[in-house]
Amino acid sequence: MSLMRIRVVAGAALGAVLVAAPGATATVPAQLSGAAVYASAANQLSRYASGQWATLARTGTLPQFAASPDGRKAAWVTSDGRLQVRQEGKTLTLVSGIQGGTPCLTPVWSPNSERVAYGGGGDTVMSVRADGTGAPHKLGTTEGICHLAWSANGRYLAGYTGEADGLYRLDTTTGKAARAKGVDLVTHVQSLSPDGRKAVVEFPRNPDALGDGGWPTSFKPVVVDMVTGRRHTPQVKGRLLGASYLPDGRLVVRVAGQEHNTLVVLDEAGEEVQRIAEPSKARKQALLQVLL
Repeated sequence: MSLMRIRVVAGAALGAVLVAAPGATATVPAQLSGAAVYASAANQLSRYASGQWATLARTGTLPQFAASPDGRKAAWVTSDGRLQVRQEGKTLTLVSGIQGGTPCLTPVWSPNSERVAYGGGGDTVMSVRADGTGAPHKLGTTEGICHLAWSANGRYLAGYTGEADGLYRLDTTTGKAARAKGVDLVTHVQSLSPDGRKAVVEFPRNPDALGDGGWPTSFKPVVVDMVTGRRHTPQVKGRLLGASYLPDGRLVVRVAGQEHNTLVVLDEAGEEVQRIAEPSKARKQALLQVLL
C-alpha cells in the first residue's frame, strides 16, 4: 500500500442545579437491536436490520463514502469530483467540481441525516442539503479535512490532515478550527462524542507506512480528549476492531471473533451494558454506523 503522504490541493445559567421531580425516574437508553450499516471490500454499503440485508449504494472503485446516522442514505465522492447521494432508490448529484480520487476526503452526514459536509477545496468545509435543494453553505476552514466526523450536538466536526500529522476540531458556530493537543500522527477519525470533545481515532503503528487514506475495515480504537490530549483505549477484552459513539454518549466497541464479531456497548462510565453478535457476513466488512 502506498504511503499516506497526501497533500490536499486548493480548489443553561452558570451554577444551575437540575432537581428531578418527585417520583421521576432516570431514562434508561433503549437496548440496541444490532442494526448497522457496513461497507464491503467492493465499496458496497449495506444496511443490516431484523436479520435482513439491504443494499444502500454501490459507490464504485473509490472508498470515499459515508452512511447517514439513520442508516437509510449513503453519500460518496466520485473519482471525477461529484458528491452523490443515494436515497429511496435514487442517486442524486449534489455538487460537482470538488476533489475526487483522494480516499481520505470522505463526506460526512449531519446528525439528523439531512445535510452532507465535504471538503470544498483547500481547507474549506462545506455542507449541502441531501435533497439537493438550496446552495452549499460554508461551515468553516480547517486543516483536518480527512475522514470527517460530526458530533451529535451538531456543533463540531473533526478530521485529520492530508499529511496525517495532526487532528483538528472545527467549531461550526465560529467557523474556526483548533488543533487537538498531543496528536502528531493519526490515520483515521471514526466518531465524535455527542459534545464534540472526544474523538475515536486510529494511530499508525509504523510512521513510515501510513497507508493510502482509505476507510479501514478495522482499526485499534483510541479515545482522545481533543482539549487536554488525554487518551485511553476502551477497556474491553479481546482484539478491538473499532469503536463509535452513540448520540446518547454510549460507546460501541467492536471485538473480533472467529465466526462473528461482537458489539460491546459501554455506558458513559465505561461499564458494559450490552453485547450483540454481529452477523457472520459482516465479519470482514467495515462498520460505518450503529443504528438506534
